[in-house]
Amino acid sequence: MIGKMTLTRNPENFFAETEQIAFHPGHVVPGIDFSNDPLLQGRLFSYLDTQLIRLGGPNFTEIPVNRPLAPVHNNQRDGFMRQTVNRGRVNYEPNSLARGCPMHDPNAMRAFMSYGEKLEGHKVRARSESFGDHFSQATLFWNSLSEPEKTHLVDAIHFELGKVDHMHIRERMIRLFANVDRELAERAARGVGVKEVTTDLSYLEESSSPKPNAKRGPGRTSRSAALSMANTTFSAKTRKVAVLVAPGVDAPQLATIKSALKEAGVTVNTVSSFLGKVPAAGGGNVEVEKSFLTAASVMFDAVLVPGGRESAMSLKEQGDARHFVQEAFKHCKPIAAIADGVEFLRATELSGVRLSSDAAVLNDKGVVTAGTSADAKAFAEEFVRAIAKHRHWEREKSSVAA
Repeated sequence: MIGKMTLTRNPENFFAETEQIAFHPGHVVPGIDFSNDPLLQGRLFSYLDTQLIRLGGPNFTEIPVNRPLAPVHNNQRDGFMRQTVNRGRVNYEPNSLARGCPMHDPNAMRAFMSYGEKLEGHKVRARSESFGDHFSQATLFWNSLSEPEKTHLVDAIHFELGKVDHMHIRERMIRLFANVDRELAERAARGVGVKEVTTDLSYLEESSSPKPNAKRGPGRTSRSAALSMANTTFSAKTRKVAVLVAPGVDAPQLATIKSALKEAGVTVNTVSSFLGKVPAAGGGNVEVEKSFLTAASVMFDAVLVPGGRESAMSLKEQGDARHFVQEAFKHCKPIAAIADGVEFLRATELSGVRLSSDAAVLNDKGVVTAGTSADAKAFAEEFVRAIAKHRHWEREKSSVAA
C-alpha cells in the first residue's frame, strides 16, 4: 500500500496544520486492502494507540487538520475533547428507535470488503531470510547518489562518529559501512581516525540480535535515479530571496529586479541592520522587512545585493552582511550583485568564482554579477535561472572529500 500527498500550500500555523496531523495506514479508501507485510500489520495496530497518546484522546479525528471533507455519521460519542454535539438518544446498533441509523453500507455497495486471499502454512514467530540482508538497500542508496551527495553523507558520518569517544566503537561502525561499500568506508574512516577498514562482523556474535547473513539482494552495482536529488527538476517558484540593503540603495533598480523575481514566483524580503525604512539614493525610501538579528541566510534560498554606492559601502563595513553572504555561498546557494553591489561581493572574498567587471551579466557557479550600466531585467532573468537550479554544487569540487 503506497500513499501519496501533494503539498499545495505552506501551512499558516505549523502546530495546527502540521504537528497535529494523524497519519495512519489504517485509513483506506474503497478498492484497496492491506497486504500481509508484517511491518504494515504491526503499524495498523500501533498507529491508533500512538495518535491516542500523542494527541491526547480518542477525538483527534475531529481536529480540523484531520477532519474528513465529507461528514461522518456513526455511533461514536463522548470521550476527551469531543467537538461534535450528537443529537438523539441512540448510540448503538442495531436499533429501532432511530430506524437503524446510522447504518452500515450493505456489502452489495462495496464500501469496504476485505479480499478473500487464500493462505496456507503455519503461523510462526520467525523472519524470512531477506530480513538478514541489512546492506543491499544501503548499497543501492550509496551507488545512486551524486558526488556532492556522497560528500555530504561522508561529512555527516564524520560529524556523528567524531563525537564518539571510544575508538573500538568507531571501528565497528566503519566495519558496517565497509559491508555497504568499500569507498564509503574508506572515506568515512579517514575522518574519524580509523586506520584499518575491514568487513569482519564477527563481533556481532557477542550480541543476541539477529545476525546479518552473507546473502545479498541482487545488484551490488545497481542504481536508482529516484534516490538522488541531482535528478530532481527544480524551479524558482516559491523560493525566498534576501535582498541586503542600507541607506543609499538604488531603489528604481531594485524595484525592476523585484518585479522580475516576483513574476517568476519568487518571494523577496529586504534585510538590513534595523527594521523600518532606509533612505534610497535620489530620494524615497525602501521598506526593511527583516534585520540581521531576526533573519539568517539559512532562512533563504538566495541572496541579492542591489546597486547604490553608499549602500554597498555601508554593507561592506558590516560583519553581519559579509557573514550572511559568505554562509549562503558556503551552502552553494545562488548569490547575485549588480553595479556597486559587486564591490561588496569582492569584499566578502568568495573563492573560486569570477565577478563581472563590466555591464555584461556573468553567472559563474551560481554567482550572478553585472556592472553599473547592465540591464536590470536581463540581470534578474539570469538570477532566476540560477535560483531555479536550487544549489550550485560545482563550488564544492575543489574541496570534495577524497
